[in-house]
Amino acid sequence: MNRLTIALVSSITWFLSGPADAAEPPAKPMRVVMQISENQPAIWNMALNNIRNVQKEVGAKNIEVEVVVYGPGLAMLHDDATTANRVQEAMATGVRFVACRNTMQSEHITEAELIPGISFAQAGVVEIINKQMAGYAYLRP
Repeated sequence: MNRLTIALVSSITWFLSGPADAAEPPAKPMRVVMQISENQPAIWNMALNNIRNVQKEVGAKNIEVEVVVYGPGLAMLHDDATTANRVQEAMATGVRFVACRNTMQSEHITEAELIPGISFAQAGVVEIINKQMAGYAYLRP
C-alpha cells in the first residue's frame, strides 16, 4: 500500500473509533421497579433470584432496583418471613424495598414488625406508576 492509502485508512479508523485518549462518558445505570403483591414464597424467591441474576450480569453498581411490596405480598417484608435474610442481603447490595402504608393500615401491620431498613410509600401502586414515569423498567415475577 502506498502512503496515501495508509494515511487514509488510519484517518478513517481514528475517526470511527475516536482518539485513543478520549474519555468515555459513564454509562447510565439501568433502573427497574419490581412489584410483589402475592403471599407466595416461591414468587418472593423468584424475584430475589431475578435481582441477583441481573446484578451478576450487569454489576450491582450498574442497576438501581426498587421492589414495591403491597397487598398480601407484604408478608415478604415481615422480620420473620422465610426470605427475610435474602431481603436483607439484597438490601446490602443497594436494592430498595418499599412497603405500602395503605396495606399496612388495612392489615394493622406496624413498622416494628417489618425488616429494619425498608422504605415506605403511602400507596404502592402509585409508587410503581411514579417510577415508571421516571423511566424505570417494570418487572413482575
